[in-house]
Parts: sequence; structure tokens; C-alpha cells
Amino acid sequence: MSVFEPAPLHLRRIDASRNMRRFYLLSIQPTLFGGATLVRNWGRVGSSGQTMMQTFDDRTDAGGAFDRLERAKRRRGYGDASAERRPDAPRPSFEHQ
Repeated sequence: MSVFEPAPLHLRRIDASRNMRRFYLLSIQPTLFGGATLVRNWGRVGSSGQTMMQTFDDRTDAGGAFDRLERAKRRRGYGDASAERRPDAPRPSFEHQ
């Protein structure tokens, strides 16, 4: 039986006026005993940050905690990391010159 597990989530909160550049990563990993571990990694962009792992007996409990943390971070101003890219930022060129 396969239980849906959310894809890893990468959030960022950047506020230049407050010198704030933070990231928050959430993922769910299976355990050897049929449970699930919620892995959280957070810190300042450019650092390795801090990591916390919380183990659950049931994957649905881990999914519920994942959803609660995602909602809380989005309420605090975090957004998807991929959406943070500036449209005028130079893109890498793969053309051979």
C-alpha cells in the first residue's frame, strides 16, 4: 500500500530592508519501521542552517505536521524558493562559443 508523501518543500523569506534572508526546508522520509520522519532544515541563506528530525509512527501524522508547518511559514511571509528568482537575473548560457 502506497501512501502519498508530499514532495520536499523549499521556502524563502527575503526582506532587504531588514537584512533578512532566510530559508526553510521540509521533507518527509520513511523510517525502517514503517513510520515517517519529518525533516526540517532552516537558517540564513548561504549557511547550512539547523536541522530537526521528528519521527511519527503513522505517515498521515507526519503529513499533518508537514501541512501545519507549511501554513505557519507561509503566514509569516515565506514563499516558494523557485518564485523568488528575479526576472532580470542573468541565466546561464550553455551555448558553445
